[in-house]
Amino acid sequence: MNSIAIITARGGSKRIPKKNIKNFCGKPIIAYSIEAAINSNMFDEIMVSTDSEEIAAVAKQYGAKVPFLRSIEASTDFATTEDVLIEVLQRYKDNSKEYDIVCCIYPTAPFISPNKIKYAFNILENDSERESVVPVVKFSFPPQRALIEVKGKLQYQYPEYENARSQDLMPIYHDAGQFYLCKTDSLIKYHNLITPHSAAYLLPEEEVQDIDNMSDWRLAEQKFQNMRGA
Repeated sequence: MNSIAIITARGGSKRIPKKNIKNFCGKPIIAYSIEAAINSNMFDEIMVSTDSEEIAAVAKQYGAKVPFLRSIEASTDFATTEDVLIEVLQRYKDNSKEYDIVCCIYPTAPFISPNKIKYAFNILENDSERESVVPVVKFSFPPQRALIEVKGKLQYQYPEYENARSQDLMPIYHDAGQFYLCKTDSLIKYHNLITPHSAAYLLPEEEVQDIDNMSDWRLAEQKFQNMRGA
């Protein structure tokens, strides 16, 4: 089966200006996603979907293709990741190129690695029923013990778990925000990267960090340096 890596990198970040190409531990953060895809040797095509000429130039510098810019419709705040991926796949199909597997990689995912990509492919290929692989991480604190404020009063959101021991609660995970590996026909069928037959790929907390503001950015750099032993 042939495969394509699509790195989704819209321009115009407001909370972190030029977020997708901002210097992260020595290189533009998008470079880590591109290099991981290239060095995995798992893809027939590695491209960046962007609406920014500046991002496109950086992407090409690090070895990705940018055969076209993202449409206006797929560049709005309301366009989903799936909308972007399907637009790319359709543009390639219009040029007689089709792919069995699509890997969506976020541009702000410095913890991604070639081995993680290969492992995800291994999961998908060794179980014919699997439609996608989603890297996840365990919540550091059980969500079942969440507190909320109602009319100025603090209370448990789920009172039935008030006295439950943490070790007795079912582990709950969240999306690691790094990449998704999906069979193309399943993505198109469900218009979703998480399908009825998705497999979880559990990642350690120290290799996962959402980057939504500069505090997140600094924490991600610290984690990254620790991981590299710097």
